[in-house]
Amino acid sequence: MKILLVEDDRTIASGLEYSLQQDQYETVLCYDAASAVQVLQHQLPELTLCIFDLSLPDGSGYDLCKIVKERSDIPVIFLTAIDDEVNVVMGLDMGADDYITKPFRIRELLSRIKSVLRRYQKQAKPQTYIELGNVRINTLEGKVYKNGEEVMLTALEYRLLLIFTNHIGQVLSRTQLLERIWDVAGDFVNDNTLSVYIKRLREKLEDNPQEPKLIKTVRGLGYKVGD
Repeated sequence: MKILLVEDDRTIASGLEYSLQQDQYETVLCYDAASAVQVLQHQLPELTLCIFDLSLPDGSGYDLCKIVKERSDIPVIFLTAIDDEVNVVMGLDMGADDYITKPFRIRELLSRIKSVLRRYQKQAKPQTYIELGNVRINTLEGKVYKNGEEVMLTALEYRLLLIFTNHIGQVLSRTQLLERIWDVAGDFVNDNTLSVYIKRLREKLEDNPQEPKLIKTVRGLGYKVGD
């Protein structure tokens, strides 16, 4: 998870950045509004959350919050030394998700971050369509299309395809695939049966099953979908 931290007090910023990284967050640190705007223009899709100091030397965290909320749906937390109701209400009305005043305890801020992210994850809408080249999966209807025409898959074939799409770009071993199919289907699927299902998926979805481009074999390791 990547967090944009905008704080002009370099001592506070350094301490926050260190603590966030220790908590396994990737950070982008800016000391002023101008550099933060540049980050938002080029890296906004990569960001998971923003932490903005309200009072910056060349602007306000309010302005940065407005940019974020107009272009994306990621959480924003304000940091400020100002502790009064007017500023709290203004920040929340602009779409801020939380508001913490200085001085603050690092553990409290980290707890607030986790709480905000949990709320967003619960609110996140499930992905309705998954695109894999000329293959489209409608997860709400449980249907698969190739070049606009529906492809009939068995329940286990469909489940196997979803396992791949949930791990795009990752190599999955045969053991991992067997474990995941078993967990959901409750049926015994052995190694030979897995080979049959992968073969059938390729025959139904690949343009040339003999030279698969969708479900690729990674020799000695397993299979991979996507890069």
